This record gives sequence, C-alpha cells and structure tokens, in this order.
Amino acid sequence: MPRSPEQIQQEIDAARESLAATLDELSYRGSPKRLTAQGKAAALAFLQSPPGTALIGAVGLTMALVVALKVKHSRDRKSVRATTTRRR
Repeated sequence: MPRSPEQIQQEIDAARESLAATLDELSYRGSPKRLTAQGKAAALAFLQSPPGTALIGAVGLTMALVVALKVKHSRDRKSVRATTTRRR
C-alpha cells in the first residue's frame, strides 16, 4: 500500500523531532561544565567517606615523613660539611 505525501512528511517530521531530542540529550550528557560538576561532587563525596578520610590521613602522614627525612638529611649534610671544613 503506497504512502501519501502527507504520511511521508509526517514520518520525516517525527524522525527529525526524535533526532533533535537525541542530540539535545547527547549535548547535555557531554557538557563539560556538567561533567566537571559531577566529578567534583563525586570526589567530595569520596573524600568525606571513611575510606577517603583514611586516604587523606595516609597522604598527610607520608608527606610529614618525607619532610622530616629531608630535614634530617639536610642537617646531616650540614654537619658533615662543617666537620670537613674544620679538618682542613
């Protein structure tokens, strides 16, 4: 059964509206601002959870240990330099 030009036009219009809705949805999902906000919210939620808090504590403790070792190493180098220059 052949379709009338009006039916064909209606099908084309329906397909066009469907494609427009799909494109709108894709542009919303791929929006950089929305993705950034969503990532920020997820990171904050993780950092406020018990595993996130433990991670922050572990990183802080590691940084404190690294700084303490660098200070100790720096002081050891200074004392070695001082004894080396005294001997000369």
